[in-house]
Amino acid sequence: MNTPAHLLLGAAAFGRIRGRSVAGAALLGAFAPDASLYLMAGVSLFLLRVPPEVVFNELYFSPAWQTVFAIDNSLFVWAAFLAIVVWFRSIPGMAFACSGLLHIALDFPLHAGDGRPHFWPVSRWVFDSPISYWDSTHYAAFVAPVSVLLCLLAFVTLWRRGSGWAMRLGYSALMLAELWVLRQWLLFF
Repeated sequence: MNTPAHLLLGAAAFGRIRGRSVAGAALLGAFAPDASLYLMAGVSLFLLRVPPEVVFNELYFSPAWQTVFAIDNSLFVWAAFLAIVVWFRSIPGMAFACSGLLHIALDFPLHAGDGRPHFWPVSRWVFDSPISYWDSTHYAAFVAPVSVLLCLLAFVTLWRRGSGWAMRLGYSALMLAELWVLRQWLLFF
């Protein structure tokens, strides 16, 4: 799934109790597994002026980048973090960790040829799914409507929760971003 989808679903699933700090933690947790990609790709593309083809066809699959992805997409790392925050009874920490785990669980079956080593440090094995959220040669045309439906349900849930206008505008922006990104994936891939 793309990042706006993760944010909407994570916030809807784990940001519903005890106000904005928990909602914010759920949003950050949903973003965290993708944060390194945004940072490394952003620096490469905009500061270092590396061509997009090199960033996404070479650097993305390089051992260095894959090591970073292994750490921030590791089920074991996220589960350990969840255990720690449960021990300390941190509700925002639990929302953060559970949202990150949801992100990883949704990514696992939807990455064809671009998956991540979710079982690091135990294994560097990468599941090469036959299904992709973005690649139409791997059934993205079937995945996309389901993804949008889930995002719309999450958006309606978040809107009805009534977290204030600032949060509603943020969720609206995420829903629009999800629709725009989906359009881009389906048109170009």
